[in-house]
Amino acid sequence: MEQITVGIIGAGFIGPAHVEAVRRLGFVKVAAIAGTTSERAEQKAAELDIPQAYGDYRELLNDPNIQVVHNCTPNDVHFEINRDIMLAGKHVMAEKPLAMNSRESADLLRIARSSGVVHGVNFNYRQFPILKQLRTLVERGDLGDVHLIHGSYLQDWLLYETDYSWRLDPEIGGKTRAVADIGSHWCDTVQYVSGKRIRQVFADFSTVLPMRKRAEQDIATFGNSVQSTQDMTEYEVETEDCASVLLRFDDGTKGVFTVSQVSAGRKNRLSFEMNGAKQSAFWNQEEPHRLWVGHRDRPNEMLLADPSLFTEEAQSAIHLPGGHNEGWPDALKNQMLHFYTFIREGKNPSIDHCDFATFEDGHRSMQLIDAILRSNEESRWVTIGE
Repeated sequence: MEQITVGIIGAGFIGPAHVEAVRRLGFVKVAAIAGTTSERAEQKAAELDIPQAYGDYRELLNDPNIQVVHNCTPNDVHFEINRDIMLAGKHVMAEKPLAMNSRESADLLRIARSSGVVHGVNFNYRQFPILKQLRTLVERGDLGDVHLIHGSYLQDWLLYETDYSWRLDPEIGGKTRAVADIGSHWCDTVQYVSGKRIRQVFADFSTVLPMRKRAEQDIATFGNSVQSTQDMTEYEVETEDCASVLLRFDDGTKGVFTVSQVSAGRKNRLSFEMNGAKQSAFWNQEEPHRLWVGHRDRPNEMLLADPSLFTEEAQSAIHLPGGHNEGWPDALKNQMLHFYTFIREGKNPSIDHCDFATFEDGHRSMQLIDAILRSNEESRWVTIGE
């Protein structure tokens, strides 16, 4: 089997996760990585055993052997790099958010449709096998008519005033932080599982730490806060630490979610509950192999991820026997498996069904983020795309 040759742009937190995921496929070769400087790229290439390092992503795009490029960079350069990847005629797997706003994402979607390349966005939570099983339960009516969807995505890595990330800078991360960074994942996941689209939003943002202190040295994403306050610069925070958003779905279903990056003890807790006329279902990403099913007139149940009990689609996302837990890296692997199988089979995202998020989903997500931001600013219900 001929291998697909890949280049990675971005040497930070998420880039190595992409490298590990695609290497697990067996038919994909990571041939190059590009960073902000040659030194940084060469260091990361040595750590990850990648043959070629570039200090400028354009050099990577000029490499004729590279067929697919992963954009794992900060938000402010997503548009430019995604555009350049497609204009170079290479398939693209982009980190979310797709761009800084829906105007940019609309341009990227237009280029994606006209270029003929395969385009994906890393909304990997939809690739957990138990969520594929839940999606089937919803589709066949096991829950009954779903009337309420609610949940949260909670983290604590920005709890202290000395915690820092480029995401705190609106020039780099964008005008909204918690909503764009983790709320986008929550919304994509519940829309995928429920089969419903969010139509209207009413948002309320909160900045818990309006002033923060930044250390001279860099702190990695999800890294520990600096303990000393020496050699620190105080700065004003312009984006939200947490937010709550009321939802109206396209079929009239109601919903609400809360996002926070300042919730002590919650490391990466994406959770949601769907309440239907017959049953309820609850899932928590920190226990991804469990699905709670609630009943009115009999004992509640806990469904465990087991291929012998799942539908064929859900079985395809499980790679170990029941009782051998799989988690976030495996969902990411599933995302890459669907994406690269699609490429290997010569399919076209404009024609063929994609079992991964595409730029269509990425643009819709940007429209949703823009609507949530506008709702908070104007204190009113906002319709997606208005």
